[in-house]
Amino acid sequence: MIDHRIIRETPEVVRAALRQRHFDYDLDRLIELEARRRELLQVENLRAEKNRLSEQIGQAYRAGERERAEELKAQVAGISRQIDEQEAELEQVVAEFEAMLLELPNIPHAEVPEGESDADNPVLYERGEVRSSDFAPRTHWELGEALGILDFERAAKIASSRFVMDVGLGATMERALINLMLDTHTRRHGYTEVMPPYLANTRSLIGTATLPKFEEDQFKTREGLYLIPTAEVPLTNIHQDEILAADELPKYYTAYTASFRREAGSAGQESRGLIRLHQFNKVELMKFVAPGSADDELEKLVLNAEAILQALELRYRRVVLCTGDMGFQPERTYDLEVWMPGMDRWVEISSCSQYGEFQARRCNTRYRPEPEAAPRFVHTMNGSGLAAGRTLAAVLESYQQADGSVAVPDALRPYMGGAVEIPMPTT
Repeated sequence: MIDHRIIRETPEVVRAALRQRHFDYDLDRLIELEARRRELLQVENLRAEKNRLSEQIGQAYRAGERERAEELKAQVAGISRQIDEQEAELEQVVAEFEAMLLELPNIPHAEVPEGESDADNPVLYERGEVRSSDFAPRTHWELGEALGILDFERAAKIASSRFVMDVGLGATMERALINLMLDTHTRRHGYTEVMPPYLANTRSLIGTATLPKFEEDQFKTREGLYLIPTAEVPLTNIHQDEILAADELPKYYTAYTASFRREAGSAGQESRGLIRLHQFNKVELMKFVAPGSADDELEKLVLNAEAILQALELRYRRVVLCTGDMGFQPERTYDLEVWMPGMDRWVEISSCSQYGEFQARRCNTRYRPEPEAAPRFVHTMNGSGLAAGRTLAAVLESYQQADGSVAVPDALRPYMGGAVEIPMPTT
């Protein structure tokens, strides 16, 4: 969430951010609530006055000044009623203020380009070679079904639409991709691997700003826990309510988890294939850093994600999201998009974002710059390193061969028992 002082002292900064984001929000009401909240907090002065007069009542009785004591009691009773009224109003004002504050998006980083939609997102660069072929490439779902390695029909029978079942070498390849990602990030990039819970409580989803904004996209259990939409949720909350030492930063974490999303409101979008599922696998990268190093650490994180695409020799590009296309939580986001020959378009395969102290304030995660210094909020950032299902789709489409088989990238062969291709079934 945003610092109260920014709302109070420089509301024009917040107003400009909302305008850049094309975000409809009643900032005037929030400013009004903040001012009233501060006024009502002066109830402590009334309590002090009540205590002072209460002491005088006893003194008046002891001095035989009964009439004055009764006058003081009447004043104390009046102050008590005023305190009760102010406390009741304060409770209402704080509740509305905090609810509105949770709905206020982050302030964009100064380097984020302004724009209205994804059409305004600048492409920073492209990497990787275009694989030429003398045949019309097929989509990954056509390939997967023909090869017998992706089964959407039986997954729908077991669960519902927007689920998939990897079979045989399809399951082996997705597991190989996950292992390649985890080994690369832990052994080469210095991340600590975590196996977190797949369920998280309300506080944790508020911590990542997933709630209340994206409530309708979450799967919720009868016990009030949520299936995680991404490992970002448990990883960001690892140090919830903790104060870290400066020499502990930066902290790097990575985790493979299944991720669960209802995809509410996305009917008709990416209804086929592996791009938009209710359950999918992903390797997440997460960092806690000191504020001064945040920009450099984000660049490193994006390069870490790019390293997987480079190892797989996939064609990809880096895009910076403009203010109108950027998500609610980040202050800056880079998307990595992979070329899908069968789909004949670019598809997001990783979204890498920095949040400033937006999430850390919600999680109450701080650090001490010096041993005796006052705690400050850390800065957080995360990104997919990568989305395993989408990477599988990209490999299938990019490495398909004329006979319908799929070559196995060199980087995956050690993880697949030396297999060099996924062959077409003989029968």
